[in-house]
Amino acid sequence: MKPITIKDVAERAGVSPKTVSRVINGEAHVRPEIRESVTRIVAEMNYRPNAFARGLSSSRSFLVGLFFDDPASGYAATIQRGALEQARALGQHIVIEPITFKRSDWRERLVDSLHALRLGGAILTSPICDRSELLDIFEEHDVPVVRIAPGAELDRTPQVRMDDRDAARVMTEHLLALGHRDIAFVRGNPTHSASERRWLGFHDAMTAAGLVPPAERVVQGDFRFRSGFDVAEALFDRGARPSAVFASNDEMALGVMVAAMSRQIAVPRAVSIVGFDDAEIARMAWPQLTTIRQPNHAMGAQAVDLVIHQQGAGVTGDPCRVLPYELVIRGSSAPCALS
Repeated sequence: MKPITIKDVAERAGVSPKTVSRVINGEAHVRPEIRESVTRIVAEMNYRPNAFARGLSSSRSFLVGLFFDDPASGYAATIQRGALEQARALGQHIVIEPITFKRSDWRERLVDSLHALRLGGAILTSPICDRSELLDIFEEHDVPVVRIAPGAELDRTPQVRMDDRDAARVMTEHLLALGHRDIAFVRGNPTHSASERRWLGFHDAMTAAGLVPPAERVVQGDFRFRSGFDVAEALFDRGARPSAVFASNDEMALGVMVAAMSRQIAVPRAVSIVGFDDAEIARMAWPQLTTIRQPNHAMGAQAVDLVIHQQGAGVTGDPCRVLPYELVIRGSSAPCALS
């Protein structure tokens, strides 16, 4: 079967191929009714633009680079899905690029990739999105950047984020409403700016309730399952245990939960355990994990949308998109047995 071309779409829509190209590329100066008509016909004809051919027609390709420090994490996987789906819907393509700062040649490798790919834009995720030297490289190569959940230099690039601090406050208030007063907090990787924001949200709620958790109730993790399991020694084996534990991501919360159960500490009857993210593992655990649903999928999609605004129209539109979170109450939290 002969492949559908941009000329076929233009003929059916009654417009020029250039107009079809502008619609596909998200450019401005297209009347809304024409944009809607062309978009519908592109979908009906299942037209798939040739990204390579489009890239040859200009100095910039229609590839969007999605950069992570750990592309295999659950956080990264959800963002990837959102970005890939949005890019596909808009006729763009995503290339996943890891950046390993432990390598002495990471700068050279990144510059080589930028030269080879001729990216139309880049999306930087946390925590690498806060590296100034990384932003400098993209600026030097004139690659538009959108950051997901940055914590520094917030006016430097467009960004997509949620309010981690407020979400952590809401989760802590959930535990307080259940009668918990002795609440432990597991901090996340200090290189992630979200770690500090979640700690501040916990602190806000506790302070508002007239409570100051002792130092031994605030323990350091690194956002990984093993660190959650390991902090159980400090939380469960040294004197009286807390009635609730708020781990600042789901992997650590699951580690705390497994450690509790290995000590025959019933969850949630003896201790409530809550997390943050609503990763897939939150629903795989038993009891299922009470957590904050972070809109990672939507953040990936919105970041692609912002990048394409920069490519096509030369403007960023709204430079900061704050997406809503959701408190998801499941079986791992319950009224305090001591209240």
